[in-house]
Amino acid sequence: MTDELGIRRGHALRAAVEQGLAGPAEPVVGLLDVTGIEQSAAALHAAFDTPGVAVTHTFAVKAASLVPVLALLGECGLGAEVASPGELALARAAGIPADRTVLDSPAKTVQELREALALGIAVNADNPQELERIDALRAAAGGTPSASPIGLRVNPQVGGGSIGAMSTATATSKFGVALRDDGATAWVLRAYAERPRLNRLHTHTGSQGVPLELMAAGVKAAYELAEQVNAAAGRQQITVLDIGGGLPVNFGSDETAPAFADYARVLRAEVPGLFDGRYGIVTEFGRSLLAKNGTVLARVEYAKSAGGRPIAVTHAGAQVATRTVFVPDAWPIRVLALDAKGREKSGEPVVQDVAGPCCFAGDLVAKGRALPLLESGDHVALLDTGAYYFSNHFAYNSLPRPAVHGYTVLPDGSVRFALVRAAQTEAEVVAESGGGLPPLRRTGA
Repeated sequence: MTDELGIRRGHALRAAVEQGLAGPAEPVVGLLDVTGIEQSAAALHAAFDTPGVAVTHTFAVKAASLVPVLALLGECGLGAEVASPGELALARAAGIPADRTVLDSPAKTVQELREALALGIAVNADNPQELERIDALRAAAGGTPSASPIGLRVNPQVGGGSIGAMSTATATSKFGVALRDDGATAWVLRAYAERPRLNRLHTHTGSQGVPLELMAAGVKAAYELAEQVNAAAGRQQITVLDIGGGLPVNFGSDETAPAFADYARVLRAEVPGLFDGRYGIVTEFGRSLLAKNGTVLARVEYAKSAGGRPIAVTHAGAQVATRTVFVPDAWPIRVLALDAKGREKSGEPVVQDVAGPCCFAGDLVAKGRALPLLESGDHVALLDTGAYYFSNHFAYNSLPRPAVHGYTVLPDGSVRFALVRAAQTEAEVVAESGGGLPPLRRTGA
């Protein structure tokens, strides 16, 4: 599988240059491996497949907010986890049905909640105030029951991983009801007792940098709380456990490690009751489904040196690799050196910097990296960039969002591309920045 991923990527990189998808006119482009995405979805389904257990896998839309990608995942049996009105609109545009859509967010407005309840999508309330808003909206509807399953998000406070910003189960996380705070568990039990139709429980321990054991500890805490709620109710009030996503990605090689099957094995060992058929399961994976299946391909515009170190100035920098540029230790990525035809370069490695186009000195996607010497007209491929790199665009210097293409490699090695997102035009950049609106008037004019 690992070799196949690299072989398909190699074909796509060469074909993208040969077919003019990347080059002087389009100096940076995103590529997504359709076969790889399908294989990732299949691996997820297989890992959690358990006789008698209803499992709904949703994709975290923030990881790749691209309608054709969401539609593909929908065809692969996945739903959508959304955290904003925009993400919900994208999921609906992709044809994701309401019964496979989950709304999470720590800052849902009344209008967002009203829309979700009207559509019948699942809602995970983040805090007591939000739960009261939902109560009020239901009451205002005249008691007509909404089809929306309602859950409560809890923070098990089991600790953080190696990246603080990606750890959502710390003592002071902004997400969910903090279970270890004084009186929190008692309040949760009352909240469920007072709301017989509150039937889900949600937790999400973290993302990149969070080990499997810590993720499982968070799920175990939520499971044990669900058992308490159901015992107090004297019935199966909580019927679904939403265990979030957050499976970390190995950015050091093409290997998928850990795999979904690894996580499922840990969960079966640590929380066996999760799979005994009494609870439905919802997951919300994002990065782990898409990261390995995407590549940023960028042209080397200039090759220079400073202080004796070669520098390749490319068109891929902070605008597409924002986290990598600003927090390189937490988000390092692999870089392939390619020649002008998109073929992997050979030759003795030379320590060099790979820089982006943004006008600040720290715009580097790789610093002091040993690669075959890059020259003007060559290309670089930023690997494992299928998740977040195409949805977290940073509009520094008014650089446009690049085009994104899906690709399928045919048995004869030829490559078929399909446009996922068109490159942003200069006219669109201007319009986004207020072009066409009247100028601000001078004071006193």
